[in-house]
Amino acid sequence: MEKPKLRSNFAPGSSRWAVRRAQWKALGLSDEDMEKPKIAVVNSSSELAICFSHLDDVAETVKQSVREAGGLPFEIRTTAPSDFIFCAGGGGGYILSSRDLIVNDIEVTVEGAQLDGMVCLSSCDKTPPAHLMAAARLDLPTILMVCGYQPSGEYQGEPMDIEEVFIRAADAERGSITTEEIGAMADNAVRGPGVCSGMGTANSMHVVTEALGMSLPGGAPVLANSSKMTEYARRTGERIVGMVLEDLRPRQILTPSAFHNAVAAVLASSGSINTVKHLQATATEGELDVDVFALFEQLSNTAPMLSAVRPNGNRSIEDFEAAGGARALLKQLEPILQPEALTVTGRTVRQNLAGFEVPDDEVIRPLDRPVSTEAPIVIMHGSLAPESAIVKLGARDAQRKRQFSGPAVVCGAGNDAMSAINDGRVKAGDVLVVRGGGLKGGPGMAGRASMVAFLLYAAGLENEVALVTDGQLSGLVNKGLVVGEVCPESAVGGPLALVRDGDRISIDVDTCTVDLDVDADELAARAAELGEPALPRARGYLHLYQRTVGPMSSGAVLGHETGARPR
Repeated sequence: MEKPKLRSNFAPGSSRWAVRRAQWKALGLSDEDMEKPKIAVVNSSSELAICFSHLDDVAETVKQSVREAGGLPFEIRTTAPSDFIFCAGGGGGYILSSRDLIVNDIEVTVEGAQLDGMVCLSSCDKTPPAHLMAAARLDLPTILMVCGYQPSGEYQGEPMDIEEVFIRAADAERGSITTEEIGAMADNAVRGPGVCSGMGTANSMHVVTEALGMSLPGGAPVLANSSKMTEYARRTGERIVGMVLEDLRPRQILTPSAFHNAVAAVLASSGSINTVKHLQATATEGELDVDVFALFEQLSNTAPMLSAVRPNGNRSIEDFEAAGGARALLKQLEPILQPEALTVTGRTVRQNLAGFEVPDDEVIRPLDRPVSTEAPIVIMHGSLAPESAIVKLGARDAQRKRQFSGPAVVCGAGNDAMSAINDGRVKAGDVLVVRGGGLKGGPGMAGRASMVAFLLYAAGLENEVALVTDGQLSGLVNKGLVVGEVCPESAVGGPLALVRDGDRISIDVDTCTVDLDVDADELAARAAELGEPALPRARGYLHLYQRTVGPMSSGAVLGHETGARPR
């Protein structure tokens, strides 16, 4: 059999061949090893966060499987961003910005060493999109290995997970529950490694990876450290060697059809709004002419909500997995998917789904019996958001308002807005405007926009006050009328910068509009008075991020500072 042509195999006798041989011989590798497909096992193991604490064992399983399949694995490390840990410094700006740090870290190592393929161990929120972006950028055979959700606990006989602790922390800040109570909730919330157990950003992105065809079927979601996950890791290590030998690359998989399927899966599962920018960033890195924002707008009319996992409803992530997870969701969606999209198996979505039966069609419903026919994620536009903004509604209820019009109460990101709520400056009928928390203004979408939303809930104002912000919202924000990620952001001169206390803001979810009801001449005068926008001072990595991050329309990708979303 003819040896595969691998980019990692340099010409014998060349300087690159000689110095690599010297290094690798010293590591104990044989002549035979150095001819094998060389696979990067991208690991974000960390002792800082429970969501990454189990990845070393996963990496060992994958590496052993790669060896058994005839490959040579090399474990490489990247930063391990956990939102709940990394939010402490930089005003929270390290959370989103860490995504792009991982992408560039992978490029430096995998491109620098000229490895042949990658298995990416995808865990907490920012690692799955970072791995997809790196795969799209480098276009090397790649599989994402979904590394599972954490088992959660109970408190006073009720389910308790870290997401509930995050939400209930707003009650503690207002004093409606005690420090001891929130502490007890925290102590009982997490029972093992893995990502948060609701349909927040992590599990939403795990579903996305399977819907895109970038992970093996049947692996999302999965309980971390379960026998099912271990077997999935073994099969992933085996398959990546086959992909390298077949030269099956991400850009053959990450097609417009794949993005269509992923957006349908997000809508059907009422996934996190953060999937929008992460999918757009992946398309941007893959140099694809795909407008993810437009896909969400288009598919909102045809992809109904088929499942309601917490915080969207009462179903647990364990229920969702038992009902077939992403594979069952895709099976129910099959009539509206683009089923000829290729996947990492080398087969199409249609072929992967052939013969599969949904184990529980109450947890994951068919198209003709959805949880809701109304879109759980709405892309907004208007004079206050000329480019875009996002509203997450989940399963809509009668109490949640679709239209809201009221006077603005304007606050800076984070503590300023929270003080305004606690001090009683925000009253029923107001529109709370929280600005300065965008990509460049944060920088890195810093600030505490999600905590502001949760504090409104804790104050009993969730259906009495609308929130409009250029900040990023947690995938858990699922109550009230919250308009997030307003673009362009205030820090670069977006209309949000011109809003003053008392200005009337009108929001209409049915028409997908958010408008500032102020005369154009008055706005022009305010803009002239403000002058050229000046970015807030940042240092270190956040300074580099602030200066080079592209707009939300391109997915907030570093190095894409100019240019609009492709049409």
